Amino acid sequence: MANTVEKFAFAAFDILKSERIAGPRYSYWKSVFQTFFRRKTAIFWLVLLLSLTIMSFIQPLLSGYDPGSAPNINKPTTWYQKPSIEHLFGTDDRGNDLFDVVWAGTTRTSLSIAFIAAAINIAIGIMIGAVWGYSKRIDPILLAVYNILSNVPYILRSMMLMYIFGRGFWQMVLAMTITGWLGIAFFIRTQVMIIRDREYNLASRCLGTPLKRMVTRNILPYMVSVIATLVYQEIPGLINTETVLSYLGIGLPSTYPSLGRMIDVYWSFVDTYPHMILFPGIVMGLVTISFYVVGQLFADASDPRTHR
Repeated sequence: MANTVEKFAFAAFDILKSERIAGPRYSYWKSVFQTFFRRKTAIFWLVLLLSLTIMSFIQPLLSGYDPGSAPNINKPTTWYQKPSIEHLFGTDDRGNDLFDVVWAGTTRTSLSIAFIAAAINIAIGIMIGAVWGYSKRIDPILLAVYNILSNVPYILRSMMLMYIFGRGFWQMVLAMTITGWLGIAFFIRTQVMIIRDREYNLASRCLGTPLKRMVTRNILPYMVSVIATLVYQEIPGLINTETVLSYLGIGLPSTYPSLGRMIDVYWSFVDTYPHMILFPGIVMGLVTISFYVVGQLFADASDPRTHR
């Protein structure tokens, strides 16, 4: 009997330990970044995008380039120089180093407009789209507004608004954002309508969960990959819009160098001095492609089905 007592003993019961899950802990954002950085292509394009963005904001501060400066008539030999060690991108028709002009105009100005306008469009589009897709009362009203405005191409809407507001940095941002959020809101509305009638949302609705909590806790967290795709598609699209508007002469004034302004001014030299168009196009092409690739790879990493 004594040997039996020594071999067997009652185990203590701990209610807290009994509720713990023996499996490994799962962190969504940790898994997202692990999946993203696991791809070498993602690291390459992300480093390239960050390098171009940082360069576009730092280099103009160091170069001292003034877009409103007069041509250097005392040294006409500095005009139209081809790429060399001294001038990596060559010089333009005013004797300016194209390396300075490209980073000050093509990237800093265009990226600044795109970042500001994209932040406004994405923020407004997500908030209105989430409520739009969940609330059946405002759906007919916003749907009618969308159907009317969507019949007019976005670039034409921006052109008309630029004629009304005039040329300028903030005028262009305003023209891009007054109706720019509408397409994003409609897309979010469609995604929300797919999610809103799932079982857990129906249960929350029966329990009296407020609309704000339903949208922010039950719906938007499931759309991270969709929102990431929107962000990285919106920025290149806005860069292209700024380029077209400035090229048509209704965008930025001459005091704001940008890709569109450079194409407008340098296009007449495309046959004789092609480097004046080539290098701005290459830099902006790399920026645009980097945004698309990084955005798509991050959207894929945001999908929980890709996590290990």
